[in-house]
Formats: sequence, structure tokens, C-alpha cells
Amino acid sequence: MNNTKNVCKEIVDVAVVGGGTAGVIAALQSAREGARTVLFEMTGKLGGTITSIPAPAYFYSRYKQIIKGIGWELILANKKLDNIPLPDFLNPSPIRPSYHVFLNPHIYALIAEDECLKSKVVIHYHETVVAVERCGDEWELTTVGKNIERTIRAKEIIDCTGDADIVGMLNLPRQRGETRQPGTLSFKITGYDIEQLDGDLIENKYRQALADGTIRKCDFCFNDKPFIHFLKCGGMNQQHIIDADSSSSITQTEANIEAHQSLLRMFSFIRQLPGCEKASLDVMGSATSIRESWRIVGEKTITYEDYINGKLFDDAVAFTLYFIDIHHEDGITREFLPYDKIPSIPLGALIPRGSRGIMVAGRCLSSDQVAFSALRVQASCMAMGQAAGATAALAVKMGVASRDVPLSIIRETLKMHNAIVPYIDQF
Repeated sequence: MNNTKNVCKEIVDVAVVGGGTAGVIAALQSAREGARTVLFEMTGKLGGTITSIPAPAYFYSRYKQIIKGIGWELILANKKLDNIPLPDFLNPSPIRPSYHVFLNPHIYALIAEDECLKSKVVIHYHETVVAVERCGDEWELTTVGKNIERTIRAKEIIDCTGDADIVGMLNLPRQRGETRQPGTLSFKITGYDIEQLDGDLIENKYRQALADGTIRKCDFCFNDKPFIHFLKCGGMNQQHIIDADSSSSITQTEANIEAHQSLLRMFSFIRQLPGCEKASLDVMGSATSIRESWRIVGEKTITYEDYINGKLFDDAVAFTLYFIDIHHEDGITREFLPYDKIPSIPLGALIPRGSRGIMVAGRCLSSDQVAFSALRVQASCMAMGQAAGATAALAVKMGVASRDVPLSIIRETLKMHNAIVPYIDQF
């Protein structure tokens, strides 16, 4: 029996680690700017959180579009193929700054992969980076997958792992809160007519089930809402897994098992409710979605004060918009920005402090914990990915480290690729 592991070697310009919300856009922007780009994704498809919670926000403020570029291009392609209209962004929601864009997650994954292939991004699914070291002016990364060990030489790395895994391997500074926001498994329960349900009866049964331990606190994340709200949403985004952590396979496994057990309790309970006897579990995500783990300590850090006041950083490369959105064991605490405040993302928040030749994009950017609760959303991660991808590709083209690429050139390049750019597209 032949158990020999295949050993491969590659030389690229830019290595993007993590094919999620930010990583797809980073890889596309890098490749479209002419860099030989490889994208590593530990699962079997691209898209990350968008393929489990397919509702990116916010691309618009109440008055105009604030995030565009490659991420928006994929949104429009998804909508066109699925024939689902966009929200009327300029007719704002009365209770939110703007609208989420609901997508077909399966179509998004297909489109993301197809665009990467068209742009000549080399994709390696089911591989994980296990080592990285500096070799002169280049990086050497080692990845492993089933029956494969790969060595990659790259001039620039973009860490889009969500947990700043590569930054951690390099012993560059990271931080995380002692208490993290809970995670959530994406699922959808159907098979009942919400209009025919007796809300008072169901609430009594829910309270009794909580009291006798049939279901547990955080199986339904809101303490201050009746259980009929869970049923109206089909359970979507209504579960909390306390301190869920994706920073290792052990902690991700623990979060997955806890989420599965929570869902099983809840679904079994719902099937016993009058009017819900034929309830069906139609959708379940492949893994528990994690809201918070490691964040880098960057050359700049976005604070709560920066965010809530809509600070325009001198090295801003993208706009961002969401409300402060802190999930915890008793529910969710929200704080909304004034409508005229549009925060920005500085390039320095994507550069690990004291590093060269490496950037991050996505939910591991440099911010304090409260600002992070707003910055972690999908549209903003797309904007970060495009900024990082452009900067890394320009660095290779110019023969400098990414941190040394002139800001004016980064902004002009982003603009050429249809991004909305601070100091070029001013409000």
C-alpha cells in the first residue's frame, strides 16, 4: 500500500490565507492588479460567513452608497443569477441605518470561485498553513492537506483567517477579550403557520421548558422577547453559544458540538408545540459562526470613540458602517451612530505592528473590542480585503514592502477597480 505524501512547491507573489468574506476579495484584487496570487481555504468552498449567514451589510448609508468595488460586483452577479431584487436603499429602513442584502449562499460560493478562476487565482481547498518563516525578502509557508504537503514562496502574505493565525505564528502582537461575543450556528426551521399559533400557550410551554431544563438559556438568545419571535425567524440568528472560539480545531469542535446539542434540544421542543408537529429543519450551517477571537495589534487601532464619531483617518482606505452590536449571554446590546457619521478604516489597522510584507483583512483587524463589534460585518470585511489585495499587489509591482506603498497610489488603484475611496470619494 502506497502511503507516500505528495510534496509540492510553488512560487507566487501574494499568498492569501483564508477564502472567506475578506479573503476572496483580497485574492481577486491582488490577481486583477497583476500579482501571481494563491488562495488557501481550509474548507471546500469560498465565501466564509456569507455562505452560512448570507446577509452582508452595509453597502449604503441612509443617503448614498459607501462600499462598492469587487465585493459589490459579486453581490450584483449573485442577484442577477438568482433573480432577487436589491432593497430600495434610498428608502431607508425606519429602524436601521440601511438594509442587509440577502443572498443565495450557494450561488455566491459558485460565483466567487468562478471569478477567482477567471482572474487566475490559484485555489487550494482543504489545506491549512502550519508554518511560516521569513527567508530574506520573501516568506516561506508550509501547508498540509490530505496526502499533501506544500511549500510556497511568496513576497506578500494577506492573513484573512479571521483569527490572525499567520500573525500568531510569527509571534506578532495579537489581543482578544477575556470574554468574547458568543457564536451562532446558522439554521432555519419551517413547517408551521405562524399566524395559526397560540402565542400565549407557546410562551407558557417555553417558560416551563426553561424551568425544567428541557431547553437552556441561550438556546434562544433573547431574554426580553417572547418565544414566538424565535418561531417567526425560523431560529435564524437566534442562538448564542457562549465564548465560542475558532482559534483552534479543538475550540471550534467544542463550539460545533455545543451548537448542535442546542439545536437538537430546541428542534425537539418545537416539534412538541401545538401547531408545530410537522416542523422541519431545512438548513444547518457546516460550522458554528464565530463573532470574535483574536485581533491584531496594528500600526493603528480603531477605538470606540473613533468609530462612533465617524473618524476619517489620514490613511483611510475604505468607509465602513454598522451599529455597535455586542452579543452576550443576556441578548444583544446595540448603539446606533448618528446618521451623518460614516466611519473609516485606516490602512494602519490592517498592518501588524512592527511587521513587513504581511497584512490582514477581515475580523482580525486592529480595533478595540467595542468598535470591533461593528467593524466585523461582511460588507466592511469585503472593503478591507480589497484594500489589502491592492496594497500587496502594488508592493510586488513596485519592489517594496506593502507598508511602504504610497497611499495615493493605493487609493487611485482602488478607485480604478470601482471601490469607493476616502479622500477621493468624499461625502
